[in-house]
Amino acid sequence: MARMPSAERRRQLTEAAIRAMTRDGVARTTTRSIAAEAGVSLSVFHYCFDSKQALIESVIATITDHYVTVVKDAIRPKATLRVTIRAGFQAYWDHVTANPGEHMLTYELTQWALRQPGFEQLARRQYELYSDTYGELIEELRHSMKFELRVPVPVLARYLATMTDGLTLHFLALGDDAAGADILDMIADHVVGLALPCD
Repeated sequence: MARMPSAERRRQLTEAAIRAMTRDGVARTTTRSIAAEAGVSLSVFHYCFDSKQALIESVIATITDHYVTVVKDAIRPKATLRVTIRAGFQAYWDHVTANPGEHMLTYELTQWALRQPGFEQLARRQYELYSDTYGELIEELRHSMKFELRVPVPVLARYLATMTDGLTLHFLALGDDAAGADILDMIADHVVGLALPCD
């Protein structure tokens, strides 16, 4: 087995865990099955992750990073704020519809963590990460497109995290990706309505 830096090995194991958990479910995925998925020994897994909690934190952060990367690309300033915001939502939505299993896994991880004594904070941290990520995206966009907001950034960030979380679950349950477009249009319009041009 080729040696690789521990950060890269952790990434490899995290991606293997995402594949295994998406395919088999969180409860049925073991450290042994993750190591096998990654093509490494169990000792390598335990060298990289000292607990299941550390692995799950890494899985949640990595899944979030998968779609944040495409959203950041999409919200480069365009002709108008509305077009820019809507492009960001579309990038997120395209990721959801192309990777439903990965997004379903996020809900499974939340439920699993809430039911496991001592792991509840993982679910809390997961949802804090969603709001924090929206906050960062809003701030980047606010500075690049020069606008202020009628509401505090953390409030808007939690609102957007809640709306997209609900919309994602709606799609996973009903499979109607077309219904998302109208809702994302409405959310984009609402955000633009909260924006004030800088003097």
